[in-house]
Amino acid sequence: MLQLNHTRIEALSNAFSGARIAVVGDLMLDRYTFGSVSRISPEAPVPVLEIEIEQTRLGGAANVGHNILGLGATPLMLGVVGDDTSGLILKSIFTDLGFPVGGIVTDATRPTTVKTRIIAGSQQMLRMDHEMKREISRATEDRLLEILEEHIGSLDGIILEDYNKGVLPRSVIHRTIELTRKHGVPLLVDPKMQNFFEYRGATVFKPNRKEVEDALATRLESDEETIAAGLLLLDRLQAEHVLLTLGEKGMMLFERVANDGSHGEPSKIPTMAREVADVSGAGDTVIATLAVCMACGMSVREAAVIANRAAGLVIEELGIVPIYREQLVAALLEDVEQRATGNE
Repeated sequence: MLQLNHTRIEALSNAFSGARIAVVGDLMLDRYTFGSVSRISPEAPVPVLEIEIEQTRLGGAANVGHNILGLGATPLMLGVVGDDTSGLILKSIFTDLGFPVGGIVTDATRPTTVKTRIIAGSQQMLRMDHEMKREISRATEDRLLEILEEHIGSLDGIILEDYNKGVLPRSVIHRTIELTRKHGVPLLVDPKMQNFFEYRGATVFKPNRKEVEDALATRLESDEETIAAGLLLLDRLQAEHVLLTLGEKGMMLFERVANDGSHGEPSKIPTMAREVADVSGAGDTVIATLAVCMACGMSVREAAVIANRAAGLVIEELGIVPIYREQLVAALLEDVEQRATGNE
């Protein structure tokens, strides 16, 4: 596995602030209600949660943007909210954090996507989703693409973040791909099943294991099966790189090395998490970190190693949280020290 040193880590992290990444996709508001359970309700055989803390966080594509911001780069958010209280809250969080909000389109015909999680101690008891999965209107689509085209000259990368909530229909995907080709901007994709094979020509295509298994109607239980699936996706999508995230098994990177379709040896990247509290949002951290690192001139292999480390940090915390540059740099430098002293 590729290894970093102090000088490389410091130089690259200092470059993060110069990166500008657009995120196009499904914006979400995540609500958390934390509490404790000590009794069963007399009204029905259900636990009674005594509420202790209530929090509101950024989710979905919004969390990808939060990760980009946490790394010190600048996110351009392109998505849709409803003309409702949740939409106002989402935009106010963006504003408070210092996000530009000019790319967020308000659509009064659909609600803002909200996921509410009820958690007792460290155990999630219930999740409630308020959403509409209907595809956005042509007018809304045109406005999003118009904004993207206005800013594309200043972008170092574009992420398509699909949660199957309607913001990335095939037409938006294809029009975005055309723009990236025209302007030479790297395109990174975090797909979902509905339009899985519509992202032909992406710079990096980053599905997780379940998404690949569903799309190819197969199981990825061995390295051989995983390698076969990765190479098939590399060929079928004509992608430059395919990065499969494999949960507790880490990641596997596939690279196209020539225009004739030949590929290099797959790279295995083992997981770096010490304790797993919550895997929610780990994929958001991976795609955001990849995009920022690549914007700073890193190779995809180097970026994948750092993204894997970032994901290992966020899954040690409960709930969806972003990665921060200082946190990531400290962990990377700690890894260097451990290798130097033989304490891996």
